Amino acid sequence: MDLLLHSIQLDWPVLLPILICSILVVAVVLNRFSFYKRNKRDVVLLIPRLQKELAKNNLQGAQNLAVQCGGVIGEVTEEAVRIFSEQRNGFSRSFDIAAALATRKLESHLTILGTIGGVAPFLGLFGTVVRILYTFQDLAQQGNQSAAVAMGIGSALIATAFGLGVAIVAVVFYNSFQSIVKRYEDDFQLIKLLFLSFVDSEGTSSPVQPPQNSNISM
Repeated sequence: MDLLLHSIQLDWPVLLPILICSILVVAVVLNRFSFYKRNKRDVVLLIPRLQKELAKNNLQGAQNLAVQCGGVIGEVTEEAVRIFSEQRNGFSRSFDIAAALATRKLESHLTILGTIGGVAPFLGLFGTVVRILYTFQDLAQQGNQSAAVAMGIGSALIATAFGLGVAIVAVVFYNSFQSIVKRYEDDFQLIKLLFLSFVDSEGTSSPVQPPQNSNISM
């Protein structure tokens, strides 16, 4: 405890940025965890029901399913229904735009975690190097004092440990959240392939009456 207090007292200019990074990590993790939890949907349950409605050319029923689903998956599905009813020939590119906009929502703030994961260890290392330099300077001025040298080196290593700890947490959650985003992107592709299967099979058929209230804002 004395070593920690000694490090905080002497190295606070370096420890302060790392502390700010740790606060940002906690804030982003809580924000993203809450967002993903609110938007968690099982696309495996949605796809068969959606397929039945599309097979019956019931776009209104498909839109209702999307609204009931809710979340990011529901928004993308609802937009897919609108595109399917209005511009089947350009469905793929239009859907990719809608999916990309949804992916931006999913990836929001993740760059903060990635940046902190890369920068925090260097902040800690910088603090360690600076403290060791001051320790050697004190040693040169005061002579051989083993206790002071040990205290100085131990204090210097705290900054590195703090930086590494923050970086490890940031990288772990960054990778975890990226895997969640990847699963959403896979779900978007499943929805896209489902609609494309009907675009290919019904490309020459007469157009279907678009669903009511189909203007969806992403």
